[in-house]
Amino acid sequence: MDARLDFFTDPTAGKALKHFMTVGKALKDSSVPAATQELVALRISQINGCAVCIDMHTKEAAVAGESPVRLNLVAAWREATVFTEAERAALLLAEEGTRVADAAGGVRDTVWARAAEHYDGEQLTALVMLISFMNMVNRLNVITRQPAGSYQPGTFH
Repeated sequence: MDARLDFFTDPTAGKALKHFMTVGKALKDSSVPAATQELVALRISQINGCAVCIDMHTKEAAVAGESPVRLNLVAAWREATVFTEAERAALLLAEEGTRVADAAGGVRDTVWARAAEHYDGEQLTALVMLISFMNMVNRLNVITRQPAGSYQPGTFH
């Protein structure tokens, strides 16, 4: 499969990607645990069917020490016993923030309150930004059919 666009050679994309990378770095440097960030990014990418991001975040999480069991169970996190309550709250927030078109009211107050039990204001801001950022990146990749499978850990992190 060939990508419809090459973001790395297009001048407009190049200008924008420089800023995207800055945003990604700021989110990585937040106080939200790295494992939580990767699990959230992976789950959003699964929902959106973004193969290149699933490839990237699975590999980045594995290099960071995430277990294969947890990575394999992200898609079914509700039934899995391997996630902390804080991670479960972040995954639920990520799902509702990603599926806003499916939920007339967006993220429910109960979901927000559950996340707020585990994350402070700065961390909630970082999670909301991460959820929004991942949805944007997923859409760029899905629309342009970016191929997956060749990502090398550390390329973007």
